[in-house]
Amino acid sequence: MILLKLFVTFFKIGLFTIGGGYAMLALIRQEIVRHGWLTVQEFVDIVGIAEMTPGPIAVNAATFVGYRTAGLGGALLATAGVALPSLISVIAVSYVWEKYKTSKTVQNMFAGIRPIVAGLVGAAAVMVGTATFEALASVSHILLTIVLAGVTFYGVAFRKWDPIKLILASALAGLLLFR
Repeated sequence: MILLKLFVTFFKIGLFTIGGGYAMLALIRQEIVRHGWLTVQEFVDIVGIAEMTPGPIAVNAATFVGYRTAGLGGALLATAGVALPSLISVIAVSYVWEKYKTSKTVQNMFAGIRPIVAGLVGAAAVMVGTATFEALASVSHILLTIVLAGVTFYGVAFRKWDPIKLILASALAGLLLFR
């Protein structure tokens, strides 16, 4: 029964979120906490793990939750559940896209979807940030976290720093500063 619940839950997540993994984070968090599969803090941790591992964040998160909940079978079914709607959608859209890509209606639909995706990504950032600050033990940890987040944002957004190097540097900073 848990395997079916994992598949259906992640299929729903994959089906009803537009905009990729970050846009899915709010729904993933809601569902995994509602089902009691992970706590909010564990969810924040898997977001970090999913960011550091190769592949799409939603697929990595689904795989982790599925494995944690029901072993290898859970990992496979949660991953299939979150990926299957995208696969079906991409096949359907690619077929229709070539035929209607110059349609004003289609262009207007995408113009309406873009701000929603930005809002979903922004909500995910606030959600992860809030959970991160709730887990910190002291004011000094909060200040260090704000500095690390600010430097990372500035470096990626304005200086085009390599995100992989920033992740590694942040992990090292966490080891040194958050003892």
